[in-house]
Amino acid sequence: MPTPAIPTVDLSPFFTAGDDSGRKKAKDIIAEACTDYGFFQIVNHGVPLEVMNQAMELSKTFFSYSDEVKRESSSGPDAPLPAGYNKQPDHSPDKNEYLLMFPPESPFNILPDNPPEFRKTLEEMFKYFVKTGQILEDIISECLDLPPNFLKEYNNDRSWDFMVTMRYKPATETENNGITEHEDGNLITMVLQEDIGGLEVSKNGEWIPVIPSKGTLVVNISDVIQVLSNKKFKSATHRVVRPKERSRHSYVFFYSLQGDKWVEPLPQFTQEIGAKPKYKGFYYKDYQALRMRNKTHPPSKPEDIARLTMYEI
Repeated sequence: MPTPAIPTVDLSPFFTAGDDSGRKKAKDIIAEACTDYGFFQIVNHGVPLEVMNQAMELSKTFFSYSDEVKRESSSGPDAPLPAGYNKQPDHSPDKNEYLLMFPPESPFNILPDNPPEFRKTLEEMFKYFVKTGQILEDIISECLDLPPNFLKEYNNDRSWDFMVTMRYKPATETENNGITEHEDGNLITMVLQEDIGGLEVSKNGEWIPVIPSKGTLVVNISDVIQVLSNKKFKSATHRVVRPKERSRHSYVFFYSLQGDKWVEPLPQFTQEIGAKPKYKGFYYKDYQALRMRNKTHPPSKPEDIARLTMYEI
């Protein structure tokens, strides 16, 4: 039996006027994917190929430096937010090192001076990802039949967005975990992975590899959208498996929500259709704090991991 494919969506109709049939086709594919398991890929998404290629090559160069050099871009243990270079602790089941940045104007950013052009390219990538995230947010809002500009007005603060570039070292003979099975806590996540692959999504109990394709971004729906839609759209369960051949590099952009926002099922998916809410409400910052603690202090039992199940009714 052939392996199920992740659907690919052409976003070019959303950059030009008049292609209503192209927009409808894209929205239909996205709505089906989000209802089913929350994963799809996009092409013609507005992030230039040359920028993506340059960003990937500069990231590889940065991670090839010694730990001493990379730690010059670390925020330190007392920083309020974990910007800059970090490596997963030895006891963590996740095996990667990463460089995390907030919006280019954020005072928390600690971006490397080397390799040359890396800082400029990171900031450029970030801005492109924001624009693509806004387009996807509009599409998802339409797919959910929400009032015009609802999500845009609800999620109008871009200061909580962040981008991570990662390196996973090659798998060993006995262990190949890169990132353990999880869902993302934000609204929408976009991933640029190099040709080595490793990203997998869960669908109907089966792990489906997301095959890399030149110029393609992977998109997954995250927890906030699942709660707002009362589980009409699914937050995608996914993981990273480390290949043996060589290190794996990727960029991940988290299109997020302002921390003081209250998150709960919208009345359009409960009161107006006579359905019961599936989740209790919560403040976004509180949920993120619990998820962050999981990263710094990994729970010993799976049931203690911070996930949406904590808020299920």
